[in-house]
Parts: sequence; C-alpha cells; structure tokens
Amino acid sequence: MIEELLFLFFLFLAILLVVKMGVGVIKYLVANAIIGLIILWFTNWIGISDVPLTALNLLVVAIGGILGVIALIIVYWF
Repeated sequence: MIEELLFLFFLFLAILLVVKMGVGVIKYLVANAIIGLIILWFTNWIGISDVPLTALNLLVVAIGGILGVIALIIVYWF
C-alpha cells in the first residue's frame, strides 16, 4: 500500500516536471521561430537575400530560428 502511494507520488512529480519544462521549451521555440521569420522576411524585403518562402524553408526557419535564417542565406547564396 505504501509502495503504491510512493510510486504514484513520484509519478505525479515526474509528470509535473516534464510538463513544466515542456512549457518553458515551447515558449523559447515559439519566440525563436517568430524572430527567425521576421528576419527572413526583412532580409528578403531589403534585398540582402533571395530565399524563397517555401514550406520547407519556413520549417527550417521555424525550427532553427536565427541560425536557420543564417543557414538558408548561406545555402542560397552559393
């Protein structure tokens, strides 16, 4: 009986920790994706780069953020 209660208690703590850390990571990824998309749009708008806005490129920028934009600019530059 005590072992089962301890197991449930630690299971609840583990789930709580995973959810709390997941929300923190998701906030970071969303902010990173928005900043990356704004930078990609701005560099295309002022003519620094000519990266097409395809679904794959948008996915790279959304996942990679600023580093994704830099990688795409380098790939399309050469």
